[in-house]
Amino acid sequence: MIEAMAFIVFPTLMFFAAFSDLFTMTIPNRVSYILIFVYFSLAAYLPLPWDTLVMHVSCGLAVLALTFAMFQFGWVGGGDAKLASATALWLGWENLLDYGLVASLAGGVLTVVIMMMRWNDLPSRLLSFDFIARLAEKTNGVPYGIALAVGGLLIYPQSLLWFRLSGV
Repeated sequence: MIEAMAFIVFPTLMFFAAFSDLFTMTIPNRVSYILIFVYFSLAAYLPLPWDTLVMHVSCGLAVLALTFAMFQFGWVGGGDAKLASATALWLGWENLLDYGLVASLAGGVLTVVIMMMRWNDLPSRLLSFDFIARLAEKTNGVPYGIALAVGGLLIYPQSLLWFRLSGV
């Protein structure tokens, strides 16, 4: 039963974070808190070796430090910073570059799509939806939680937790 948490909770929270960011331009703190709690619960259940746990925690903290600096410069939102670091905790150093690459590519595509939307006049019928009007607003940022979630979902099957729980 607890194994199912790893295959259900992580993807569900990634989807929730992406859609929350799309519709509200925010990622609730509880998403990151639940990811962290479930990760440590699974680490204790398996149990993960101490050195592996330390490496994953250090990865999450390093990403938090980096994304906090990015937040200070206004490059990412606070929810994005917390989501990226909680995801890095799950993925670890061994998958961090792949996660960063996939999230960056997804973020680039997302940014181009949103910029194209902002450069063109959208029909008023579309703009009647609050989230589309928010995305079309030129002064708003990009809901980067979508790209972070895509990266997490695509890289998660390569993670140590996935392998340990699936018996591969």
